[in-house]
Amino acid sequence: MTSRERVLAAIAHKEPDRVPLDHGSMRSTGIMAIAYNRLKAHLGVGEPPTLLYDLIQQLAQPDAWYLDRFHVDAIDLGRALTTPQEWKPWTLPDGSPAMAPAWFCPERADGGLLVRGPGGTIIGRMPAGALFIDQCYWPLSAPEGLDSYEPLPEKMSQVMWSAIGAPPWDRPATDARLEEIGRAARHLHDTTEYAISLSVGCNLFEWSQFLFGMENLYLYLASEKRKLARFLDRLTELHLEYLSRILPKVRGSVEILVVGDDLGMQTGPQMSRATYRELFLPRHKRIYNHARDLSGAHIFLHCCGGVYQLIPDLIEAGVEILNPVQTGARHMEPERLKREFGHDLTFWGGGCDTQGLLASGTPEQVRDDVRRRLEIFMPGGGYVWNQVHNVMADVPPENVVAMLETAHEFGCY
Repeated sequence: MTSRERVLAAIAHKEPDRVPLDHGSMRSTGIMAIAYNRLKAHLGVGEPPTLLYDLIQQLAQPDAWYLDRFHVDAIDLGRALTTPQEWKPWTLPDGSPAMAPAWFCPERADGGLLVRGPGGTIIGRMPAGALFIDQCYWPLSAPEGLDSYEPLPEKMSQVMWSAIGAPPWDRPATDARLEEIGRAARHLHDTTEYAISLSVGCNLFEWSQFLFGMENLYLYLASEKRKLARFLDRLTELHLEYLSRILPKVRGSVEILVVGDDLGMQTGPQMSRATYRELFLPRHKRIYNHARDLSGAHIFLHCCGGVYQLIPDLIEAGVEILNPVQTGARHMEPERLKREFGHDLTFWGGGCDTQGLLASGTPEQVRDDVRRRLEIFMPGGGYVWNQVHNVMADVPPENVVAMLETAHEFGCY
């Protein structure tokens, strides 16, 4: 089977020749650039230089040698929108080299980095010794924010997650850029056998957090539901307009459409199921159905945390694929998830414990963990292997190799 056929068979709940593997098809399934450099040194790989394609999370773009060596089956469309001329030498927080996008020009201050938004406000900060860029500006955090959020697109442009985009959204979504994305999608589809994913975001809960601030949003959920609903309607309309512009251009070239909304914590959902059904389910359903109709692609939801109680509602909303399958969160045990939802969802993740074991365990412990999870998730298809979220900077390269090689070796049906 080709990689594309393998992934599509798994999503159709059929058993392919082996479990499909993903490592870097979107911004929550990859590896930090520091860990990637250490892995390259461990394997004796010198070239090409490491590309820092996700600046906020400091993620590496997987190179062709990496995809081949570890039998990766899915890739991000964004990789087709980068050229060597668009990168410049960069130094990672551990002192190792990388290449960063040429447009990325943060200020250096007190041993760290500051990122300014369109109006000059500091919107992101990487303190000295840190490994990520943290959001530090919430455009609608003032008391009147819920009453005066227009012009909303302008306010959204001042959020770090919008201003520091990853390919293909590292440039303004002009008509010319959308045409370019469409051409790149067709070329990538016609010249490779990978399953191709495109991230379109369309977050509702997270965008509310990004704009109002988490504390304010929790207050609004409890005391201002009517006003918040009007805001969410406005945000939904923006998402629908955006999808209508891009998705017809990639139809037939993209298999996986990545949307996001982190609804969970370690201990369970960030809201009650009743609140989710009242405020978010109807709007998620509109967005996901619209996206599927326009793209013909499968809906992949990135949703961190313990969301067991919300999974029936996510399925009702139109989610076909769930990631990162945070099995260490409450009620998210692999056996429970596969037993209760394995016929309705494809699990894309959950393949290795990244919160503790991957960084602190031995290679043999990592191999045992991957094998056990494969035994649970594999039967009947509906599974694409990936670890739980990104590989962090402190993960030993031996453990990365053990994890990826075991996923391939023991993933055969």
